[in-house]
Amino acid sequence: MGEESSLVLHGMWASPFGKRVELALKIKGIPFEYVEEDLQNKNPSTLLKYNPVYKKVPVLVHNGNPISESLVILEYIEETWKNHGPALLPQDPYERAQLRFWADFINKQLFEASVKVVMAAGEALEKAIKDLREKLKVVEEHGVKRLLGDGGGPLANGQEVGFVDIVMWSVLGAYKIHEEVLGVKIIDEEETPGVASWLNSLIHHPLTKDILPSKDKVVGLLQYVRHRASNSSAAA
Repeated sequence: MGEESSLVLHGMWASPFGKRVELALKIKGIPFEYVEEDLQNKNPSTLLKYNPVYKKVPVLVHNGNPISESLVILEYIEETWKNHGPALLPQDPYERAQLRFWADFINKQLFEASVKVVMAAGEALEKAIKDLREKLKVVEEHGVKRLLGDGGGPLANGQEVGFVDIVMWSVLGAYKIHEEVLGVKIIDEEETPGVASWLNSLIHHPLTKDILPSKDKVVGLLQYVRHRASNSSAAA
């Protein structure tokens, strides 16, 4: 049957971490079954069984063996199907280490900052935007040349979407919808032109277009999250 004889991805439609795995499998051309998990009512037969430690999505179950945490899963996909489809990481150990470093920075620093933007309002939103832009400037000044080369693009993996591209896309791939809902500018093309160009290349890449949820669903989710955050702040 081969390596992909049984491959099931447990995810949730709004999870950027699950979308990373979906995109990686699509890049590699690996067929898989998808199971939508209800995170408000976690299934003891699937999610809690396969990820009893974190109890979160995504979980990739390969021939009955579960792998959790999105970045770990991406590396597993690359190692298991290294000769199937484009490589997600380069062969050179130093280059791989550099991409892992920036993927970690984006996964932690940019994701945390972007979540604060979504949850904030008023002066707190202004501060959150400022903090996010400061972190984007770090990527612009220290990461873009390393990741994209002197030409500034189009992708960190050359012409193909790779490991760090996937992480960047999952964190800020819907930034234009966020700007529309929040009524603020998140990405400043003049301040961080390399980041803006990179993101736009990812957003318009044919492999990413069908993976993000529809605009209506993203808008609805953002409005719901902001409403809950506003109510929590008022009750505090």
